[in-house]
Amino acid sequence: MRALYLLAWVVLAVVVLLPLVRRWWPAAPRAAARSLDELVKDPVCQTYVVRSRALSRQDAGQTRYFCSAECAGRWAAGVGR
Repeated sequence: MRALYLLAWVVLAVVVLLPLVRRWWPAAPRAAARSLDELVKDPVCQTYVVRSRALSRQDAGQTRYFCSAECAGRWAAGVGR
């Protein structure tokens, strides 16, 4: 029976103290997550795409981002310029 009371006190202490400790603990920086979510504009169809999902091609030393292989092909053919 004592073990049950001890277990109840330990659980209660964890439930009460854990939120307090989380408030004092510094949060992890989110700069890396923000850079992954950057939006880039497709030069062909003018659509904004999340950079991590966009197709990229090098053009005259500049990186171009496209929403699809179709737009990248149209840019290479000179349609979207």
